[in-house]
Amino acid sequence: MAGYQRYPDYKESDIDWIGDIPSHWDTRRAKFLFRRMQRPLRESDGVVTAFRDGEVTLRANRRTEGFTNSVKEIGYQGVRIGDLVVHAMDGFAGAIGVSDSDGKCSPVYSICTPVNLPKVNTKYYGFLLRNMAITGFVTALAKGVRERSTEFRYAEFKEIDLPFPPKNEQDIIIDFLNHETAKIDRLIAKQERLIELLKEKRQAVISHAVTKGLNPDVPMKGSAVEWLGEVPAHWVCKSFRYATQIFRGKFGHRPRNDPEFYDGKYPFIQTGDIARATKNITEYKQTLNEKGMSVSQIFPAGTLVMAIAANIGDTAILGFEAYAPDSVVGFKPKSDVMLEFLRYSLMGALPALQQTSTQSAQANLNVDRIGSVVAAFPPLEEQTEIIQYLDSLLNRYEVLENKAKDGIALMQEHRIALISAAVTGKIDVRGWLKPDTEQQETTEAATA
Repeated sequence: MAGYQRYPDYKESDIDWIGDIPSHWDTRRAKFLFRRMQRPLRESDGVVTAFRDGEVTLRANRRTEGFTNSVKEIGYQGVRIGDLVVHAMDGFAGAIGVSDSDGKCSPVYSICTPVNLPKVNTKYYGFLLRNMAITGFVTALAKGVRERSTEFRYAEFKEIDLPFPPKNEQDIIIDFLNHETAKIDRLIAKQERLIELLKEKRQAVISHAVTKGLNPDVPMKGSAVEWLGEVPAHWVCKSFRYATQIFRGKFGHRPRNDPEFYDGKYPFIQTGDIARATKNITEYKQTLNEKGMSVSQIFPAGTLVMAIAANIGDTAILGFEAYAPDSVVGFKPKSDVMLEFLRYSLMGALPALQQTSTQSAQANLNVDRIGSVVAAFPPLEEQTEIIQYLDSLLNRYEVLENKAKDGIALMQEHRIALISAAVTGKIDVRGWLKPDTEQQETTEAATA
């Protein structure tokens, strides 16, 4: 990697996925480095989870929703701070790391401790194994062992050959990576915050335009609707059911993922297609066959569609004729409402739509609830002006957001490459010294 020195001498490691290693490093089969532990449970133990970003912590430290809780904790095992934790089913996606908490976890995890603690830094191997996972090695290994499987249990892990640097180098590599990855993560967090601010600004601009218009001097009137507040006096307030025809998608077969209904010639759009579209849906990932078409609902090209489950409130305009499931609704506006203004109006009404969504396993909407929300509608000429104004402004926001996303992608790639280079000995960090904190913060601020 540019900016870092290599070791003076290298040798063949006889490990295909690593290649050469520094000449003074050794290799070891994983079972000679780590043993699997199966500790008894303690009454006070909380559930520990390995997340795909590599953090292994008490579930309560991250989030409590979205998990399946076991009625009987059959096979659960104790976890301790410093244990190497590998998720058998999600390990391929990065759910591997060192626990920062005492607790318990399900039998889907392999809990490992060093065979010879004085010679092993568990965090070094946590970085190494997770790097193997997110670069595809674990997936390739699992499929080689069991076709169409991505399981990565201790039985597979223990037979892998791993690099075995001297303990003091493992420690230095971890200090280096902890510092450098934390610096990258802070820069990523700043870009993610910028994206959130742009989204908040976009929502505020849309809401103002579709409720107050573009003329600050126009006479106003009360709307008696909380989310609208005062609106221009010449605008008409009415429920969406009186502004547009609303029709719901359909898929009259369960389970919906039955393969007998798919892989035909008829486009089938879902909530994910709406979420990926900026404004217009121009591509699709799934198709229905004749059998699938018979149980679904067709939407004409040009239909405004909205997700009413999962990513609630996402909207886009359909660029082709397609079928849709019951998690999607379509809109055909009346003659006094322009399609793109209706889209912006629905986007502006998102908080009101979210308030009216039902709360079950996950929030969702239906046709009646959408139709009951009241919005404000200007004359057609003014709708055109608002559409043009918002299109231009939101395009600028999109450019800024895409730049931030591109920056995040580059930093994430650099993070992966840096970890890979350090744990496999492609760069020599033995002489690395932690920078002065004040100088580091100044440099980061200038970079950001």
